[in-house]
This record gives sequence, structure tokens and C-alpha cells, in this order.
Amino acid sequence: MKIFKRILLLVLILVLSTVIYNYPKLNLLAGYSAKNIASSVFVAERTLEYTDTTDNDFSPVNLASDSVDLENKNATSSAFGLLTRKAIYREGLGAVLTLKESDETADYLIPKRLKPDNNTPYPYGNAPQKDTIFANLDYDKIDESVDFLFDSINKTRAVLVVYKDQIVSEKYAEGFHKESKLLGWSMTKSLLSTVFGVMQTQGGINVFDKAPIDSWQKDERKNITINNLLQMNSGLEWDENYSRISDATKMLFLDRDMTKMQENKPLVGTPNESWNYSSGTSNLLSGILRTYFKTHQEYLDFWYTNFIDKIGMNSMVLEADLSGNYVGSSYSWATARDWSKFGLLYLKNGNWNGEQLFTKEWVNYIRTPTRGSNGTYGAQFWLNAENDFKDVPKNMYYADGFQGQRVYVLPDQEMVIVRFGLKNFDENTFLKGVIESIK
Repeated sequence: MKIFKRILLLVLILVLSTVIYNYPKLNLLAGYSAKNIASSVFVAERTLEYTDTTDNDFSPVNLASDSVDLENKNATSSAFGLLTRKAIYREGLGAVLTLKESDETADYLIPKRLKPDNNTPYPYGNAPQKDTIFANLDYDKIDESVDFLFDSINKTRAVLVVYKDQIVSEKYAEGFHKESKLLGWSMTKSLLSTVFGVMQTQGGINVFDKAPIDSWQKDERKNITINNLLQMNSGLEWDENYSRISDATKMLFLDRDMTKMQENKPLVGTPNESWNYSSGTSNLLSGILRTYFKTHQEYLDFWYTNFIDKIGMNSMVLEADLSGNYVGSSYSWATARDWSKFGLLYLKNGNWNGEQLFTKEWVNYIRTPTRGSNGTYGAQFWLNAENDFKDVPKNMYYADGFQGQRVYVLPDQEMVIVRFGLKNFDENTFLKGVIESIK
């Protein structure tokens, strides 16, 4: 009997130790599930059942038990009944994880939007484009390359190919269509960079200035420039890992103000000589942007009225943290067509229907390889400067998001290519096929 009690005690100790050890992980597991469901249901207008069986069907997120309150617009996820997280939907700001009950009823500001132009044809408006047939395009080859991505392996949801302002190929997976909002993940970083480009062109900011952060002024971090941050080359400590508890996961699922975690990190390298990809840096930049406006409302409005809505990306929703900062690292939703307009803006060197939102010099800036990135990174954009995609021109550059969300800009081909899905894919083969369709 004593042996049995000792064995039982050891088992209980083991179970308790396991729960205590893994409890922080449960917080992240339930947090990811709740946030993703709330955004999917209330921003993208999908169902709980669909999200659970597609976007949240990977381990360990699929272990969470999820529910949705359609009337009050929130989602709840439980990790084995041991820990529960809730995400709420806020009009104009998307979904956000709560940290305490009062977050559910807290007041918040809503960004002001420009009215959509539904009369002008794509790309400058939302009306149907004027069809043009290009004699120098092999449409069958384009379609063959696009079809290549739509199988059970690649898990592609949307592909759009734009040539000389015309959509020449557009395809969606079952359940998706041209009005479906798609999550850009880290392509949001490229949107963030573009806001800096617009402000730089308007004279409201100089990216080569020192970062205006009070807490850095008494130590060596005071020499970090906005440029260093845009290029992910600040030298600040950061752990960008999504398979464990890290700086990135704690920021996205536990922080009220996501702009602060990177600010509070020490310098572990030399600015301009220590490239390190950091979502914390992007959110710090979002916080820096906020300091350049007199009011919070102006900060919220500017992204849309001076850039996003200005180019007709009217479907876009930028999600914000509990402190009202846009989560510049990760959370932006829009249709594939609207994402293509973003690529076209860069293809046109910042000129949108006669209005110069940013300069060609800004385009050259974001395409300039960051020291230490081996030619793969510019200023919140990814590059092909060292021909990592061997069959694609070196001057191709792109916005890049988790699981293969992409907006490619190909200046030589006068093309923009958009792809959304749930899995990375053979980008070189796909792009090569589309490029070779031009005779």
C-alpha cells in the first residue's frame, strides 16, 4: 500500500510539474487560436468550422477548443480547460486578444476612411477593367503556371497576375473569390515601410535621423537611426521564433503595447552591421510613426487617407493592439486585387494615377540590400539581388508573409504577381513559368 501511494504521489508530482512547465505555452496556444478565429470570422467573414479545419488545423493549435459569440463579436479558445483566451472584434481595428475583462468594453478610436471609387476601372478604381488582349503573351502558359499552385500540396488560395495594368490571370481556391479578404502576415511590414516613404516624400520625416526614443538617449542605443530599424540592422537583441516561447510570440500574444518590447531590448551588435529579422522592430517603427502626429486619430487616419485608400485598397483592414498601435509586423487583410494595387504602386515608382505618393528614390531605397543580409533584404522588403531565385531577374523584389503570402514586383516584365495560401511553395519554378509566358 505504501508503494502504491508513493507511485501515485510521483505521478501527481510529474503531472503537476508538466502542467506548470507548459502553462506559458498553453497561453500562446490558446491566444493564437482565439486571435486567428476572431479575425477569420469577423474580418474575413469565414466560419468557425472552416477556420478550425484549415487555418488552425496544425499542431499544437488544433488542440484548442474554440467557440464564437456572433452577437458580441468575440472568439474564445481553451487549452485543455486549463487556460482560456478571448479575442474581440473592434470596428475599424480588426481583432485583438484581451488581457483583462475591461478590455472588452474599453473605448477606442476608429480610423477615418476615404470613399471607394466604384466607377473607375481597375486598377485605379474598383469597377471591372477594360479587357485588353496582349499578342505577346502566352495565356495558356500563364494559366499552366498558375494551375501548378492549386493542388493539395501547395494549398494555394489565390493567385493574380497583372501585366501592364491588366489582370491577365486570376484564380481562387474553392470557397474564395475576388472579394475574399486575405491575411498578409509579414507583408504588413512592407505596408509599414511605405507609410514612411509617403511621410518622407511629404517632408514629415527623415529616415536617416536618429530614432526618436527617449529611453535610448542615455546609452549607446541613441545612435540607432530609423534607417537602421527599417533595414532590420539596429544591433538590438531579438528572438524571432514561432516554435517556442520567444520575444516574437510573447509580443503578439501577451503584450498590450507591441511597440515596447523591442525598445526595451539591449544592444548586442553594432548598428548597420548586425542584420537580424525582427517583428519587434516593425512594431517599434509603428510606435515611432505615432510620435510624428499630434493626435492618435491622425496616426490612425494617415495610413489610409494618404496611402491605402488613396490607391483604392478599400478592402484593407489594419489590425491594432490594445494600445491602438497598428501591428505593423503581422496583421493586415485585403483582397488579392487590392494587394496587387500595392505592387503596382511600386511598379509605377510611387506615382498613382498622376499623383506622386513617394519618389523613385524611395523605391531605390527599399530595394537597396541591407548590410549583412546577403542581398536578401532591403527596407522591410525582400530582394533577389543575389539571384536566390535563379530563373528570376535580380531586380525583382517582393513583400513576404508567413506561409507564402507574396506580392512580387517585376520591373523588367512590367508585372505584379500576387499569391496567397497556407504553405510555402516552389517560387522559382512558378515565377519562371509566368515570366516565360512573355514572348
